[in-house]
Amino acid sequence: MRRDCPLAVLNIMADKINKTHGAGGSATSELIDSIFREAFSNEYLEPLSDSAVLPLPAGKKLAFTTDSYVVRPIFFPGGDIGRLAVCGTVNDLLMSGADPAYITAGYILEEGFDTDDLKKVVASMADTAKEAGVQIVTGDTKVIEPADIKEPGLLINTAGVGFIDEDIDISPARIKPGDAVIVSGNLGDHHAAILGCRMSVKNNIVSDAAPLTQMISGLKDAGLDIHAMRDVTRGGLATILNEFASSAGAHIRIEESSLPVSEEVKGFCGILGLDPLYMGNEGKCVIILPDEEKEKAVEIMRKSPYGQNASVTGSVSCGTPDVTMRTAIGGEKIVSPLYGEGLPRIC
Repeated sequence: MRRDCPLAVLNIMADKINKTHGAGGSATSELIDSIFREAFSNEYLEPLSDSAVLPLPAGKKLAFTTDSYVVRPIFFPGGDIGRLAVCGTVNDLLMSGADPAYITAGYILEEGFDTDDLKKVVASMADTAKEAGVQIVTGDTKVIEPADIKEPGLLINTAGVGFIDEDIDISPARIKPGDAVIVSGNLGDHHAAILGCRMSVKNNIVSDAAPLTQMISGLKDAGLDIHAMRDVTRGGLATILNEFASSAGAHIRIEESSLPVSEEVKGFCGILGLDPLYMGNEGKCVIILPDEEKEKAVEIMRKSPYGQNASVTGSVSCGTPDVTMRTAIGGEKIVSPLYGEGLPRIC
């Protein structure tokens, strides 16, 4: 966690972030020691060097990912930007077949942001990292002018490192006719939670932001031949399946009656004219594997706290590389990828 923060942070005991916190002096040190260092303490972070020196397991391939989180509001039903940042990074690593190990955390703080809120976000990140089995090993802080002086916030950038067994090869190119398509749980929860919060719509929908470590580890430990995986985030299931179909040069067909969507989200979508196929999640994934392994996979996924609504939703066949859906009334429709921007920004 570097102390050399150009723009800065608060007076040592201030309750709001100010530019002295990013100046690299005593206020910066106090911010790091009292909030970040205390929450993320581990052997790799403790030296507070410019870089974390990490061990590389023998016989492993390296997986590396990065992402940025700009969601508003920062706190939402079921989570916050801190939990979201850890879950998003961990899940990206898991989708490549990696065992997530280390995360970085870069905070861009807007001047005037409440330090108690920062503590809550950092504590949430620490708790989620522990749940996911990863360590936050280095980071950075910057302070900038607020975009909205009435509601200063923060942005978070993360990078993640994981390790993959040499014999694991998970890629859309491995998708083949005869494969089954499985979705790990209800679609649209996170998107609906953020949009409902932004619109002040009262409902019981909460974000599904969650690390999928236990679920994916269970599938790998069972020796299942996973051909492709992707977490269902921006663009929704429809966009991901179109990308899979294009990469594999195969046709994917899904069943509307098998798509897991909660009654609350269905109702929310009905009011606003939204389609759960294009709505993002932060704790769901789609998995493609041989048809003969689908029942075992669903059984394992449903044993996870975040996979209880896992469902086989489609299949892969020869044909035009696109996606179609058999509707609940027996019709057939083309499922296109998302065009334009899926509002609001969900991560």
